[in-house]
Amino acid sequence: MSKFIVLVIDSFGIGEMPDVPEVRPQDIGANTCGHILERLPQLNLPVLRQLGLMNALGYVVGCMTPSDSATFGRIGLQHEGGDTFVGHQEIMGTLPLPPLSQPFSAVIDRVEQALQRQGYIVERITLDDLSYLWVNNAVAIGDNLEADVGQVYNISANLSQVSFAQTQEIGRCVRACVKVGRVIAFGGEIDDSSAIRAAAEVRDGKYIGINSPRSGLYRHNFQVVHLGYGVDPQTQVPAQLDTLGIKTVLVGKVADIVSNSQGRSYPQLVDSQTILDITLDEIRTPGDTFICTNIQETDLAGHAEDVERYADRLQVVDRALAQFIEAMQPEDMLVVIADHGNDPTIGHSRHTREQVPLLVYQHNLAPTSLGWRTTLSDVGASACDFFGAPMPQNGRSFLPLLSPTPGKLS
Repeated sequence: MSKFIVLVIDSFGIGEMPDVPEVRPQDIGANTCGHILERLPQLNLPVLRQLGLMNALGYVVGCMTPSDSATFGRIGLQHEGGDTFVGHQEIMGTLPLPPLSQPFSAVIDRVEQALQRQGYIVERITLDDLSYLWVNNAVAIGDNLEADVGQVYNISANLSQVSFAQTQEIGRCVRACVKVGRVIAFGGEIDDSSAIRAAAEVRDGKYIGINSPRSGLYRHNFQVVHLGYGVDPQTQVPAQLDTLGIKTVLVGKVADIVSNSQGRSYPQLVDSQTILDITLDEIRTPGDTFICTNIQETDLAGHAEDVERYADRLQVVDRALAQFIEAMQPEDMLVVIADHGNDPTIGHSRHTREQVPLLVYQHNLAPTSLGWRTTLSDVGASACDFFGAPMPQNGRSFLPLLSPTPGKLS
């Protein structure tokens, strides 16, 4: 009985991607890991150090030094930008497609007609000469104002008036009409749907949508589904493993954004310790299992530009990794990665386009450099290879580079 365990430390990048000067100049110089350790030179992460974090980073900072027993590498982002949703789809073996970026106003006619054909009551609400759609008097459709504008559309629903299932159906209708990177269908229970309309805003004279925190939808019974462009769940790791009866367990934010219809998911969790405790329980549960866990609080600390909070969450993760390793059986494999960067010192509060560490552990694994990997999908491909399952759509297994040796982490 074996486990393949992937821990995604959300936003824990190790240096800007080579293309940053051309495609994302605001991220020049970004290095989430390096800059946190420079600000806090006494920060000690003993398990991450032993797993090869500093080997992957490529230089010594503070009290953290390279490990001579590590199996490590660096992974580039194949997707554009630096996005948690797309990054996790890439991890699961999806080949990222270049999404279209355009304001909702460019597709409002098409979306309106599609919804009307499906029998929805659709009204246009106009603010400063821009319109969003108001559906069945309880659901707003427009630009997402929290991400990079133009890349995501939101379906914002009052779940006191429409079900989440119907909200998802509206989301799928919109997804079929548009080619932006993501459509997010979500909602919460509020007393009066007019609160959604009262939270409408215009940005840059070009984008119109709902200010989600101000709408109150996050406060009670919040539910969400993320619908990505070009994402086919049947080509991803969970579906491929299911062909062999291997179960997938998703814990934390990854459970909110990756399809796992045949497995076990723990969605809508943010607290790191809770997420890590669940993961540890799953490692201890008998049976062949693929486990993928996302630690979101590091990313939230990056958005808040809070170095100390970020470091605190890393220490929580480091302590949990020691427990994971103690609980692992000889055949189990642990992979620690990130999905992008979010450098709290760079001068802005958005994700940073960074390479990420690849740290691999098994009790009898020989120290190995896995080099530069071109896509996060290599992790998903390696998971499928580990269980002898069909390969996902994208990625190349790193397992052929590994070799056994006596000994274990000390």
